[in-house]
Amino acid sequence: MLLWQREELTIDPVHTSPLTSWESFYVIVGSSAGALTGLQFVVMALIADTQRRPSATQIGAFSTPNILHFCAVLLLSAVLSAPWTALTGVALIAGAVGAAGIAYVGIVFFRTRRQQVYAPVFEDWLWHVALPLVSYVLLLMSAFMLARRSSVALFMMGATSLILMFAGIHNAWDTVTFIVTDSSQRKSGTQAAQSDENEAPSS
Repeated sequence: MLLWQREELTIDPVHTSPLTSWESFYVIVGSSAGALTGLQFVVMALIADTQRRPSATQIGAFSTPNILHFCAVLLLSAVLSAPWTALTGVALIAGAVGAAGIAYVGIVFFRTRRQQVYAPVFEDWLWHVALPLVSYVLLLMSAFMLARRSSVALFMMGATSLILMFAGIHNAWDTVTFIVTDSSQRKSGTQAAQSDENEAPSS
């Protein structure tokens, strides 16, 4: 049984590797994931300059997952762009990343519920928990399907990369907009309070 599986995952040297057709895709996705990882550091710098400092639980629930998702996409891009002579290594790495991702989304779920400063709405649960979970499940499934249905499995891996990347982009943008609106509201409230104090009649 193990010998059969190994033969199924071995690339016939006469034929072109199924990964070859995906090289351009993962060059684009991998470079984008690397650039977006740098963008997340800019977001964290903006957070550090705000008056309302987030707790470690909030950062672990809403910011750190973006870095992990971008790094997962970057890792997949590197793995699927490597000159493999067999698909066994690809399947093992993809399965490990998928399983680890599912476990990590569970951690993010509990961190999100534990933090008390912000009450998540449906959109937050969708982008921070549901979509990443779906993508890692797809990745784990694709690892098991790679031997028999490599074409479908590779499309599932591509879908995983795109979902994680777009989820990270949305979450980073959502964080920035929250910082901007929260800072504006606080500034307006401070100015209004100062104006009321100036207009108050002296006793």
